[in-house]
Amino acid sequence: MPPRKLALQELNRLSVDAFRQTPKFPYCLLLDDVRSLNNVGSVFRTADAFRAEKLYLCGITGQPPHRDITKTALGATESVVWEHVADAVTLVRQLRSAGWLVAAVEQAEGSTMLSDFQPVQGQGYVFVLGNEVSGVNDQIIQQADLTLEIPQFGTKHSLNVAVTAGVVCWDFINKM
Repeated sequence: MPPRKLALQELNRLSVDAFRQTPKFPYCLLLDDVRSLNNVGSVFRTADAFRAEKLYLCGITGQPPHRDITKTALGATESVVWEHVADAVTLVRQLRSAGWLVAAVEQAEGSTMLSDFQPVQGQGYVFVLGNEVSGVNDQIIQQADLTLEIPQFGTKHSLNVAVTAGVVCWDFINKM
């Protein structure tokens, strides 16, 4: 007999309250100057799916409530802990001082390929994702503990920011 798609009630999804009580993986996502509200909503869903501790929305990055975020987040704005911070550079400095390792996800000189990245067990990470056109702010790259690059093999040399978030989160939790 061929496989069948599971019904929603068979997925054993957590309620929002149960999700908030569930331990999270030791990482946060930081979106800096992400223009597309649809991308923001998609990253909320990714943060929910891969149990991020927190999502930081910085600079011009849109924030809930907004219908374009809500449309793609599908309720994840209620489950994921998030905060808007005006200045990402200052936030990165604060997070590093608090013991988080900051990883800018960017194609940069000396970056570590994601496939070679080996997170330190028990260490908290902040993955910084930048603007859809200009990428991660240079000041953040200078402050980051490392830069991570996703290997790519086609004619385009970048991925959508929401896709990037999914790849990085999936890779991280599989290495923990």
